Amino acid sequence: MASSLLQTDVALHPILTGRALVTKLESWLEAERERIGLWLPVALAAGIACWFALPSPPYWLGWIMLCCGMALAAQLLMPGGRARAALVGLGLVMAVGCVLIWAKALTLGQPPLERAVFAAFRARVIAVEPQPARGRTRLLLAPESGASGLPERVRINVADTDMPARDQIGPGAVIKVRARLMPPAPAAVPGAYDFAVQAYFSGIGATGRALPPVRVIEPARPNGIAAWRDSLSRHIRARLPGSEGGIAAALATGDRGAISEADEEAMRRSGLSHLLSISGLHVSALIAAVILITYRLLALSPYLALRLHLLLIAAGAGALAGIGYTLFTGAQVPTVRSCIAALLVLGGLALGREAISLRLVAVGALVVLVFWPEAVIGPSFQMSFAAVTVIIALAESGWFRANFQAREEGWPSRAWRHVAAVLVIGLAVEAALIPIALYHFHQAGALGAFANMIAIPLTTFVIMPAEAAALALDSIGLGAPLWWVAGQALGALLALAHGVARSPAAQWALPHFGAVPFAMVILGGLWCILWQTRARLLGLAVLAAGGAMMALASAPDLLITGDGRHMAVRQADGTLALLRGRAGDYVRDMLAQSAGEGDTRPNNGAEDKAFPAIAEASNARCSRDLCSVLMRGEGRDWLIVATHSKVRLPWAALIALCARADIVVSDRRLPAACTPRWLKLDRARLSKTGGVAVYLDSGRRVSVRATGDRHPWVVRPSTPVHRAAYRQAPAP
Repeated sequence: MASSLLQTDVALHPILTGRALVTKLESWLEAERERIGLWLPVALAAGIACWFALPSPPYWLGWIMLCCGMALAAQLLMPGGRARAALVGLGLVMAVGCVLIWAKALTLGQPPLERAVFAAFRARVIAVEPQPARGRTRLLLAPESGASGLPERVRINVADTDMPARDQIGPGAVIKVRARLMPPAPAAVPGAYDFAVQAYFSGIGATGRALPPVRVIEPARPNGIAAWRDSLSRHIRARLPGSEGGIAAALATGDRGAISEADEEAMRRSGLSHLLSISGLHVSALIAAVILITYRLLALSPYLALRLHLLLIAAGAGALAGIGYTLFTGAQVPTVRSCIAALLVLGGLALGREAISLRLVAVGALVVLVFWPEAVIGPSFQMSFAAVTVIIALAESGWFRANFQAREEGWPSRAWRHVAAVLVIGLAVEAALIPIALYHFHQAGALGAFANMIAIPLTTFVIMPAEAAALALDSIGLGAPLWWVAGQALGALLALAHGVARSPAAQWALPHFGAVPFAMVILGGLWCILWQTRARLLGLAVLAAGGAMMALASAPDLLITGDGRHMAVRQADGTLALLRGRAGDYVRDMLAQSAGEGDTRPNNGAEDKAFPAIAEASNARCSRDLCSVLMRGEGRDWLIVATHSKVRLPWAALIALCARADIVVSDRRLPAACTPRWLKLDRARLSKTGGVAVYLDSGRRVSVRATGDRHPWVVRPSTPVHRAAYRQAPAP
């Protein structure tokens, strides 16, 4: 009997010590050994994202120590094998990601201006961005050393009526200007666009508006790539007026300033806005065209065809064309990413390796994350790599190859198979991009796959070739017919965009749902795509859970912007009422999108969403200075009080009103004696938290940033040094 007990104990021992689990893990990783490396960029991105998500240096250090501790524990406690190597690598790479973005933030970022000021200063022009559709020009300036206290770079908008002669202001010019400058705008409410982060890593410390006059001290000397780009953009707009010329200029030079807001909005709503920015589609089309033309021309010579590797030469010509196109269009980060990916493909061809694979995507992502780690939180990086990953994973699947791989058949069947393949790929890409669009923009296109089936071939095979040929023939004065072709095709593209945008199914909207559901969807999707064995199906559960959390996210009852000036209150019928009924379109759109209401402005005859002022609501009472709103919840009523004027309020009445209210909102600093029953959201509090979303029934509130946020782009006024410096700034 003792012997049998001993045998039982020996049989249970591997399970109790986890050896059976480790053995199964080892066998699974052995089967997936070719896919383990694909998780390196995912781990690096996770470490970078945690630096953005955690609020301050103690948390960042804690994350680095946790990751290193995980790697050390795996190295010391786990038996040798792939599982130990994978866990060690995972921990170290996630720690490296946090260190990488932290180091870049400390060394290359530009701290923001502390407060809004009026400043007069001399500056050298770095870049000029004409925006004729908005009647202004955007200047990126480097203030000279005499403008003490100013950031190293500022960005200002100058009305076209205040601009000096266009040939005088360009990169290298020196100007004198007065401007109202302010720190780059953070997210006004939870889920809104946070320009402060982008500005910090772009080296922009302040933004503002120029006050006339703008005086030129040293005119620009037109030379270099920037001058050629500007000249080409103006030439294209002269050939094609309106938004057609604006889109044509965007395709050639990256200049989107001449596209009207209505047309740009239609392109966005229809899922075609990616065509307006120089991305993988444009770079790939150019490189492919150069390779094809070079290869065919060289093949005309039997001597060259028999003695040289023509495909390698053509690939080199395509690489040079891609690099030149990237530099000419301004070398923006999305364009550089696309160029790097294309060069990796060409490098794979040159080495005789499989050029299009998930390993290529992983290498491209690693390169981008090492040089631009801040890109990981942006929609551009997420959408581009999500789309490419889904396309390649789908193309590698046995089901796709069985149904859509080229085969010997008649042209009708072959054409139908190509159309079906494009539709399937479009639907797969659209499904992958929807959660990203919902997270960043709170709305996603439902018809984008169908619109892109027409728009992408139209752009790739008609618009871009016609425009390139027209520019070439303009040198001998024969480009007019091709400009007409390009203009008609661009008109058809805009008609498609407006037609799709007009549809009620063009956009789905959801309120801000936070980062946790989004991370679950992304990680669940990656788990399904990157692994090959049946274990990948486990990712479906995580993906479904994250998707359900996104779909079931509740809309906030109150939205308060970070300056306290604007508040949106949800009424009993689900609509929003605004504290300031005359708020501009930008504020209305921002509040509506964060609340899950979609766009507020009409598009092509659609109904405008009218958000009334709180003063018009039946449950509100407003005076010249205050508004009080009684909101009925599931278990109790809530009294919300908000100020909307600068008038000094009677002390006793204000204190008594605060004591009766549950929530008090103000764009001014309220006295300490003002103590509402739940929340006091005045200027002092909002300066620490940013904008706030309030969910009354659950008693929950979500703010733009956590208390104690120490990210370097967060404005923390401390001393009046800058104010004194601005008074000393030289006047023009």
